[in-house]
Amino acid sequence: IPLGCPTFARGLERCVRVTHRLGRLLEERGLACGVGDEGGFAPRLACEEDALELILRAIEDCGLRPGEEMALALDAAAGEWQTENGLYLLPKANRLRTAEDLAEYWQSLTAKYPIISLEDPAGEDDWPLWQRLTEALGKRVQLVGDDLFVTQQARLELGLARGAANAVLIKPNQVGTLTETLQTVTLAQQRGYGAILSHRSGETEDTTIADLAVATGCGQIKTGAPCRGERTAKYNRLLRIQAALEQPDA
Repeated sequence: IPLGCPTFARGLERCVRVTHRLGRLLEERGLACGVGDEGGFAPRLACEEDALELILRAIEDCGLRPGEEMALALDAAAGEWQTENGLYLLPKANRLRTAEDLAEYWQSLTAKYPIISLEDPAGEDDWPLWQRLTEALGKRVQLVGDDLFVTQQARLELGLARGAANAVLIKPNQVGTLTETLQTVTLAQQRGYGAILSHRSGETEDTTIADLAVATGCGQIKTGAPCRGERTAKYNRLLRIQAALEQPDA
């Protein structure tokens, strides 16, 4: 995540540089450089922290300061780790953790690395863990509910009432209509929650979410790595919007 950039174009340029440098680092280590569904690299690593260390190295190699000019955002999708008895099975460690263990893990990880955003760090119905994480981390880390809220206004109202999360991921085709999308964004903004316009895993080159991100003033968009046409289409649209807004008669 680029920090303190004067324009979207400058922020995107940083992300592209870091992505390219990360690819070269993987090659130098003999790791696979193939990309996944959302354009990100998908090497086989021993643990989660190896991935974070590689990204930090790429940031530093680009002459950028982690935590000051670039930060990290994680999509944990922790609901996929949950077992039937309410424990969490971390995929790399292949180790069961209680909700309390997982809370301590996130607190430790965010203290060690410049992580400013965590998406779905708990299961979608694990309200006690969401509340605990929000109390412990909510003042310094963006805690994003994706599976927690599924862009639904009713689910967001539950989260607001329970003090769970402090931001919501917005997927227009998840809720179904533009009207419902805007209602959820408006509710989040009125109550002080962040709102992030987002792509889907099975994405097309449609750029509507780029326009929505600007129109709603969300300030954030999640649309994958600067790789693959269905991802870069959104970034190119945002560049065109920036150029249009910079015109004297805009």
